[in-house]
Amino acid sequence: MSTTLAPAELHARPVDSTLVVDVRAPGEFAAGHVPGAVNVPADHLDALLPDLRAAAERRRIVVVCAAGQRSAAACAKLADAGVEAVGLDGGTHAWTAEGLPVDTAPREGRSVWAMDRQVRFTAGALVLAGLALGTRAPKGRLLAAGVASGLVYSGLSNTCGMAAVLGKLPFNRPAPDALDAARAALRA
Repeated sequence: MSTTLAPAELHARPVDSTLVVDVRAPGEFAAGHVPGAVNVPADHLDALLPDLRAAAERRRIVVVCAAGQRSAAACAKLADAGVEAVGLDGGTHAWTAEGLPVDTAPREGRSVWAMDRQVRFTAGALVLAGLALGTRAPKGRLLAAGVASGLVYSGLSNTCGMAAVLGKLPFNRPAPDALDAARAALRA
């Protein structure tokens, strides 16, 4: 059995046979997602595991993120818990590249950047801060070196510790009632 589904395959599937679970941060989800998707941020999969297990008995679960890395990790986590799921090949980037429709969700306050943009901004700001500190105190350059080595490790391991940390910030966490809404959608 394939571990991913192509965007065109997902688009062609009957809506009632498939449950799309988007594991991105709420701000990313609000900016654009596969129509009908339920937002269950990756950090909150464990809290909704019983509901995901029950939903998997009724429909095929397709897990979506921006490019496929987070959804692959979420599928592995679900598989370890006995829940069968597949990822969307290429994530929402591939979905939109094929010209398929996206829905947006209203979000209070200002819009939140996509996680990869948040990581690039934070990493760049930390490197610049380390270099600026290094002009006064040479050990300040260690900050830039630390961020650079973290980026290299991220590229080699296909994981991102900085994204995990940024995901904990208030604007990247779901609203208090959002998990209740996701739970209700999973039970429908």
